[in-house]
Amino acid sequence: MSDIIALLTWTNLRFLLEGLGLTLVISALSIACSVVLGAVISIMRGSRLRVMRGISIAYVELFKNTPLLLWIMFTFFVAQLPPLPAAVVAFTLFTAASVAEIVRGGLASVPAGQYEAARSQGFSAPQMYVLIILPQALRNMVPALLSQFVTTIKDTSYLWGAMALQELMGRGMILMNSFNSTVQIFAIFGLLALIYFAVCFTLSQFVRAYQKRLKGAR
Repeated sequence: MSDIIALLTWTNLRFLLEGLGLTLVISALSIACSVVLGAVISIMRGSRLRVMRGISIAYVELFKNTPLLLWIMFTFFVAQLPPLPAAVVAFTLFTAASVAEIVRGGLASVPAGQYEAARSQGFSAPQMYVLIILPQALRNMVPALLSQFVTTIKDTSYLWGAMALQELMGRGMILMNSFNSTVQIFAIFGLLALIYFAVCFTLSQFVRAYQKRLKGAR
């Protein structure tokens, strides 16, 4: 018990929370950028031009059928980006493929009459999507996007092993090297699991609450 008490100091907890902050920053930036890129890919998927459709399909298939770790290592070792930008770029590229499918489902949920009404009013395709279609589709996409955010938070645990970026898992591993007791090492693992669970479970509850709200509104 004294070993665990010695571990749970404010200095150690703050060290882990700073890592959690970096985890959330990387996840939030990646999701924000992937929503933009995913929306572009999804709109390309619905284009009348075969080349545009082909590029979007190839992109989605490429990133959905290759591991995230491969792209993390590509942006860091091959593109030689600094650790933080490399992490954000890798997660953005990878997550955009899933977000594109989420956006495609959201766009499909908008009634066809909305598209026709926008065209009849003389809106260009970019204006139609930005001003009319995407705002309506976003409401249906929020639960899936939040779920993707949860997945991204958990996947940041790859970053320590791939590029030694000190996010939450990385700081936990650093902390483990400061203690020799098996009890303390297992306690750190438990603490990391608890932090990940608290953050992801809270976001999952938001998803459930939002879904109930949508059902009630309908």
